[in-house]
Amino acid sequence: MRVVFLGPPGAGKGTQASLLAKAKSIPALSTGDILRAAIEGRTSIGTIAKGYVDSGGLVPDEVVVGVVKERLAYPDASAGFILDGFPRTLAQAASLDDILADAGMRIDLTVELTVDDSQLLSRIQRRAEIDAASGRKVRSDDNRESFEIRMNAYRQATKPLSEYYENQGKLVRINGLASVEDIAADIGAAVAACSWR
Repeated sequence: MRVVFLGPPGAGKGTQASLLAKAKSIPALSTGDILRAAIEGRTSIGTIAKGYVDSGGLVPDEVVVGVVKERLAYPDASAGFILDGFPRTLAQAASLDDILADAGMRIDLTVELTVDDSQLLSRIQRRAEIDAASGRKVRSDDNRESFEIRMNAYRQATKPLSEYYENQGKLVRINGLASVEDIAADIGAAVAACSWR
């Protein structure tokens, strides 16, 4: 089972990816975690990525794709995986399809969590308040200004992925404003209805 999670920042992709990964005993892989692990592990592609990260620049698509390709070759991903935060662009999606096709695999399902922008901003601000009240570190991007920047980037680069996967017949949209449990149940139903290869 190979699943991609899509949705705007703060939609709950990480939470739902983790829940599904635990239920199916496959890894949930976020781009940030993959990059950090490659850099810390000093892999050849991780060393290249580190140069961009250290300089404060954006890591180019070919490097991100290389890091993800390296991670998907690990034994724990052989039975399947869940991708959260990758692909972010149509070019990355096409590269992912090529990587998987070379291994005789494909993306089986794409789950898009849909959330209204204003309610999403309220959710992010509430998360920041809860983190601050409980003494946890508040994410530096949990504010209105960062939210607008992240949403604009999402709309321009990532949103077209919905159409890409919909045209492949692999997209299911889930209401991301429901409870965590209800969202997980809806995702579970979509997974059960999917034919795996």
